[in-house]
Amino acid sequence: MLDRDTRHALEIPASAGEGDEGWLTSYLDVLTLLITLFVLLLSLTPPGGGEAADTAFMRSASAVSSLPLASLATGIQPRHEGLQPQFAGLNIPGVSVSQGREGVTLRIDTSLLFASGQAVLTSQGRSVVERLMDVLTRFDGQISVEGHTDSVPISTDRFPSNWELSSARAIAVVRHLESQGFNISRMRAVGYADTQPMEPNATADGRAANRRVELLLRQQVEG
Repeated sequence: MLDRDTRHALEIPASAGEGDEGWLTSYLDVLTLLITLFVLLLSLTPPGGGEAADTAFMRSASAVSSLPLASLATGIQPRHEGLQPQFAGLNIPGVSVSQGREGVTLRIDTSLLFASGQAVLTSQGRSVVERLMDVLTRFDGQISVEGHTDSVPISTDRFPSNWELSSARAIAVVRHLESQGFNISRMRAVGYADTQPMEPNATADGRAANRRVELLLRQQVEG
């Protein structure tokens, strides 16, 4: 039998309702991750024990420690695994690099590329695109050039809406890469208008963030 103090220490406070059980989910996630880790380590250890087994275990532990936690939890390696390191040294003002589920995204502020309401690359814009040539040439997967605008409507003879403007900007980037000798057979140009905002369009800063061109790099999947 447990004494009163011990029972009290093991009890969950009465004030802990359904909204306070987030700790339990996190705790179970950690347990699942640890179990997966040790099962993987054991599966990589050769039978028979001894020094060889100990050495193999240590090598396995080192290899597993370098894997992303999300991959350990699911047992599935992302298809774009290993893309990020080749962009680590990319240092172009106004160009950011992020890695998501689909691949690596190179995001460019359109103020670096185009004048307001235009789809002709400025001299600065051409320079930015050309500085990306080296890393794009070394990448062997599919490249999607995607134009995005804010929610402010545009209506001109050339661009009746933001759909035409965003598409024309994406095409301008692809065409300039082609003019510099880049093989565009692995590329496509897409316009999303204002349908995929990064920030709310209610503020000037938000609208500026949404005006962008993104190069989404997807690693080819071997069949």
